[in-house]
Amino acid sequence: MARIAFILLCHKDPEAIIDQARRLTRAGDYISIHFDARGGKEMFETIKKGLDNNPNVTFATKRIKCGWGAWSLVEATLYAIEAAERDFPRATHFYMLSGDCMSIKTAEYMHDYLDREDVDFIESFDFFESDWIKTGIKEERLIYRHWFNERTHKWLFYESLKMQQRLGLKREIPEDLQIMIGSQWWCLRRRTIEWILEFTRQRKDVMKFFRTTWIPDETFFQTLVRHVVPEKEIRTRTQTFLMFTDYGMPVVFYNDHYDLLISQDYLFARKISPDAKELKKRLGDLFAASGVNFQISNEGRSLFQFLSGRGRNGRRFAQRFWETESSLGRDRELLMIVCKKWHVAKRLVAEIKNHTDVPCLEYLFNEEHTYLPDLGGIEKSLEKRTRHRRAWVRMLFDYFNTDRMIVCLDPEGIELIRDFYADRSGTRLLEIECEFTDDYLIGHAKRTGLAGDHTPDDALARLLPTIRSDMTHESDQIRDADFENYARISQFNTPEENAAPLARFLGISEDKAREIVSMHYLFSD
Repeated sequence: MARIAFILLCHKDPEAIIDQARRLTRAGDYISIHFDARGGKEMFETIKKGLDNNPNVTFATKRIKCGWGAWSLVEATLYAIEAAERDFPRATHFYMLSGDCMSIKTAEYMHDYLDREDVDFIESFDFFESDWIKTGIKEERLIYRHWFNERTHKWLFYESLKMQQRLGLKREIPEDLQIMIGSQWWCLRRRTIEWILEFTRQRKDVMKFFRTTWIPDETFFQTLVRHVVPEKEIRTRTQTFLMFTDYGMPVVFYNDHYDLLISQDYLFARKISPDAKELKKRLGDLFAASGVNFQISNEGRSLFQFLSGRGRNGRRFAQRFWETESSLGRDRELLMIVCKKWHVAKRLVAEIKNHTDVPCLEYLFNEEHTYLPDLGGIEKSLEKRTRHRRAWVRMLFDYFNTDRMIVCLDPEGIELIRDFYADRSGTRLLEIECEFTDDYLIGHAKRTGLAGDHTPDDALARLLPTIRSDMTHESDQIRDADFENYARISQFNTPEENAAPLARFLGISEDKAREIVSMHYLFSD
């Protein structure tokens, strides 16, 4: 049966560390602690005293001062690993943690999970070929030597780098290593840890190389594991759930994130707020429980992206204004049908085709595989269609040899609608108002990845008002924009009431419009 030796790097809050160690060792697992030497002797002695009678706790063979992005983080990890490997011979796995990580599964679940596959869990992507590094220096991390810390000695860090670049002081990467990169939160088998420790003793050249690389905690273990372990025994993923905001900052979890966290396909989560007392208690109680059945839905990242993407007052994450390009033509008229329920708009458009000769295109800016004529490749991707939207729609007018054309749009594309209204061509807008039942919203959440088949009911209950509010906001934006030639039909109206606005929108008689909107299944889900 799996037994985990947790490798804990921490630098503050002794009482929280004591609680964390007691909780993690309660089910027979172990923990090896490196407390940053910057934290002071008094706090370290508090931790040692609080855990003095716990045989499943040990401490790193040496305490050092750690700096973000520096070799000291790897060195501290190695000291903690050495102590755990020496003191806990029954440990089968070594799991890297920080002080603000917490378990989001039971110990029973973790042991069973690790027993099922004889593999190592570590993100390990090719340093040069992958796009893991989004901003900042990349190959410079490796091919130049870094003696200064970018955060504490920024001027020296960059002046040293510039000098090496001017003098051509590039260095070679150890030729037998494929440099890999990934998250520093890993879970490795005992055999892998023993191989790595042996490697560090034998390969002084590699140790010397990594000592002066920048942010080696994202490359050292990731590279060595790939070097000593067969690829088929590596799962290129972390078992610690973490997310980042648009500003590159870690997302912090609070009391109301409990249901979201335990439904993710991970064993731990980072970062838990120090103030989330209720969340910590619930997760701590969960870790010690047995017989818990977890419903994994794994929608955390997509859900966070949706919620944060909505923004707050002012909708600060709203879409940027797309570039403008060309004109549709002064004598042309673009008729836009806006509806959140795509199937409703498509039914209406199909009926319009049966009663008029106006060309109709369905959700051309929202649906990758909607039917479109071949226009030389510009229609192949949503990104191209949107970027060159005016030129592309003008080409569609030319293709159909028409001066009037209908397109379907999702109401989230308010800036797209504004841009077409800004064109010198004629523009009309028809909004279709639909009823959004809870069942429909649940289906919408699952279709868009905001929820899964196993998302807990109480989590869905909290999510639905947000989705409904978001849809209402999109409709309000359209109405508040006060577009000319705006009309609206509604699921709550009779066909007779909907006929007049549809007739104005299409420029047809009300009798013909009534025929179009009279289908009994128009608004059916």
